[in-house]
Amino acid sequence: MNRRHCAAAAITLVCALAVLAAPVQAMAAPLPEPSPTAPAAERKSLEDVREEIDTLYRKAGAATDAYNLAEEQTAKQSGEIIKLAKAIVDGQAKIAELKNRAGAQAREQYRNGGLPPGAQLVLSDDPQLFLDGVNQVRQGQQASKSVLAELTRTQEDLETYTKDASINWGKLEANRLEQAKAKKKINAQIAAAKKLESQLAKEERARLVTLEEQAEYKAQSAWLGSGALRDINREASASGKQAVAFATAQIGKPYVWGAEGPGSYDCSGLTSQAWAAAKRPIPRTSQEQWRLLPRIAVEDMRPGDLIIYHADASHVGMYVGDGAIVHAPRPGRNVTLTGAGSMAILGVVRPDK
Repeated sequence: MNRRHCAAAAITLVCALAVLAAPVQAMAAPLPEPSPTAPAAERKSLEDVREEIDTLYRKAGAATDAYNLAEEQTAKQSGEIIKLAKAIVDGQAKIAELKNRAGAQAREQYRNGGLPPGAQLVLSDDPQLFLDGVNQVRQGQQASKSVLAELTRTQEDLETYTKDASINWGKLEANRLEQAKAKKKINAQIAAAKKLESQLAKEERARLVTLEEQAEYKAQSAWLGSGALRDINREASASGKQAVAFATAQIGKPYVWGAEGPGSYDCSGLTSQAWAAAKRPIPRTSQEQWRLLPRIAVEDMRPGDLIIYHADASHVGMYVGDGAIVHAPRPGRNVTLTGAGSMAILGVVRPDK
């Protein structure tokens, strides 16, 4: 058996052992039968509860992406506003300087009897003074025109800076509102998921974890069995190796939405920081990573590539080889290794292509 099949078989065997090692009763998903008077909403199997919790956390993940994007855009707008504010201050100082220069020219004219340079030139009897005066008049006219032109340009620039600053303030406020909206949605989804879990007995919560593992194992087995991954041991690039080393070093740290380390991460916080450590900055969110990074075929992926999950690109993990990814799953879970096909794959992107 070649190395590829050995590695695939090893991953499948590990997943299978994890499932088989669980208590036998964990294979039976239904909760204890409720009383006949219990509402229909309470008569859910543990599998139904698992799927509902999974859906809530996926929605929270999508909202987290929206929050992270709004936060990134807010930081960008704040930076733009700071630059524009400096440009406005500099422009105001320059206008003051140009007005002083224009005033100095007016005062000079006043000292010369209020006559314009051209009139003074005509009244001169000395030929040499006349020739010198011609040159001075030309220079003076050019200087005056230059000051006025520069003053006009600076005033126009100042108006543009002020207008841009106003636009950026509007965008900043919109992004802040988007952040607040996303934060509210994230907290609501997570609270609903935690409430469902809290209503389970201790034994049922343990069975819930087993059901999650079974669902991942089933999806991973089907994915590997489909032949979607032809070569699971491709060589990573030099920067890809650095990114993988960073990501795997975070295993065991908790998922926290909006976190970028060093003590905790959300899914795209982990992948963006891993590639930043490899000196290849990438977009902050999974949706922007999917939108902006070069896409490659699943069968061509190598360690360091990012796998984007779900139709809304709301989750991301880093492929590490042997058919596995490292990712930050969801609230209540830690950064971990799992099968690359354990979730619905949208596609693959390569940060260093």
